[in-house]
Amino acid sequence: MRSAIHTTFGEPADVLALGDSTIPQPGPGEVRIKTLLAPIHNHDLWTVRGKYGYKPTLPAIGGSEAVGIVEALGEGVEGIIIGQRVMAASVHGTWAEYFIAPARMIIPVPDGIADEAAAQLIAMPLSALMLLEFLQAEPGQWIVQNTANGAVGKTLAMLAAARGVHVLGLVRRDAGVDELKALGINNVLSTAQPDWKTRAQALLGDTLAHSAVDSIGGQASADLVSLLGDNGTLVSFGTMAGEAMQIPSGDLIFKQATVKGFWGSKVSQQMSVENKRRLVGELLQRVLSGELELPVQAIYGLGDVAEAVTASLLPGRKGKVLLRLR
Repeated sequence: MRSAIHTTFGEPADVLALGDSTIPQPGPGEVRIKTLLAPIHNHDLWTVRGKYGYKPTLPAIGGSEAVGIVEALGEGVEGIIIGQRVMAASVHGTWAEYFIAPARMIIPVPDGIADEAAAQLIAMPLSALMLLEFLQAEPGQWIVQNTANGAVGKTLAMLAAARGVHVLGLVRRDAGVDELKALGINNVLSTAQPDWKTRAQALLGDTLAHSAVDSIGGQASADLVSLLGDNGTLVSFGTMAGEAMQIPSGDLIFKQATVKGFWGSKVSQQMSVENKRRLVGELLQRVLSGELELPVQAIYGLGDVAEAVTASLLPGRKGKVLLRLR
């Protein structure tokens, strides 16, 4: 089968190449899926670099999420039909014509949801929804997040709005404000403006923010802590800057703030099947109702994987970059 393979760890555009792999066979409790579309996530790129929480054995096929058609069932699999359109995330090797997924982790795709949305509906949106519940913000309270124009940032803002929770989004480019406004996401400030902190405090009001989500690190962490109210929580979601978080002890002490880490993969593993079904059900409902939009920036053929991963890193993207396998 055709697949996007890397034989060494490194920058994805340099090490990924189109290659041939053996078609995988499903084991007990597993399903083989014929891939239709697969997204390129930031964590996929960090995995190819060898710097993520999961490090594959080389040579490795990239990708961790996809929508496709069930083609073969392993021993003991029930309730799944060959030919069924399904989506799966937190799997491996989806940048290929076929991939294997545990039967318990695949989700049938309702007819009203397009392949382009189904391909990216679980990993980032589910992480955003789990993060939203992790923050425990009540309707009317504020969450502040940086990298608000990322996939999780956009989704968190939309899901929070549907639940009545306010989100202040921070972006590093002035153009990012208008890009989010075009998606119906308001309350966004550009940190390129010198007065952004004053404007943020005015928007949040005297009680400031209930919680904050940091995906950058460095000075950005300190900026978020300054916007937290008493007993607020700062959650580390990523380290785009590659720097240690800078957290002023004064703010931490006098606000009695809490700092936590969040890794969606681990939170998902610890979540009960019933709770995960509830969250996935909410995601499906939000997409079908139009409350949650999952735009696509571009779709590339598998042979153009180097170009595709480069495009996924460009600033100002309006949506996810996908790979088409069929």
